Parts: sequence; C-alpha cells; structure tokens
Amino acid sequence: MNIKNDPAVNSFLQRMPEKVQKTFTDEQLMHLKVAIGARQWGKHKIDFRFVLSFFRYRYYVVFLTGRNRRELSVKEQRVSTLLQAFMVALFTLFIILLLLLIAYLFKSALGIDIFEGYSLGIWSWFKGLFN
Repeated sequence: MNIKNDPAVNSFLQRMPEKVQKTFTDEQLMHLKVAIGARQWGKHKIDFRFVLSFFRYRYYVVFLTGRNRRELSVKEQRVSTLLQAFMVALFTLFIILLLLLIAYLFKSALGIDIFEGYSLGIWSWFKGLFN
C-alpha cells in the first residue's frame, strides 16, 4: 500500500504546496503518520475543549464523549463491567430513596404517624417551601 494513499497522510499533504509534498520519502511519511496519528480522534458527540490560564502557566482541558469503537482489553472490560454495576446500583439507590421520600411525604400529608411524637422534620421542611 502506498503511504500517500492513507487518509491521514493525504489530508496532511493536501495542506501544503505540491512541491513540498513531493520532497517527503515514504519513510518520512510513515513517521509523520505515527506522530500525527494520536491526534486523529474523529468525531465525538460532545467535544468540549478550552484552556485555563493560571499566572504564567496554561492548562488545556478536553472533555470527549461518544461511542467507544476501540477493542477493550480484558482489564478495561472488567473496569467497564464494574463501573456499569456501580452506576446501576447508584441509580437504583437513588430511585429507592426518591420513592421512600414520596411515600413519607404522602404519609405525612394524610396525617399518619407511625411513631407517636417523632418526626424526621421532612414534612415541616416541605410545607415551608410552599408557605
């Protein structure tokens, strides 16, 4: 395969004068492809980049999200599975706590006291929001 037909190399060469394009050897183009290959990220659903300046230093921040098209290693697959399990557990906990809060507010609105003379104070706080 001719290295000049590679899309990344071709894109790189198209941005310079033709007489300069012809001066590169195939070996040089292979090394350039490796050097610029890490910057060929493709398109992402969210691609947010900005620079933070602190005194004389500048830091760049990149936030990318999108579908992962890479092959995951065994370690990455394990981490991904654990992260998914953690996120499902966290979401489930959130839903359960939300339902308990709604049930507690509904119980309090009906005036039902499970423990006589004891309150969590949530109903008073909730009523205070609307007064």
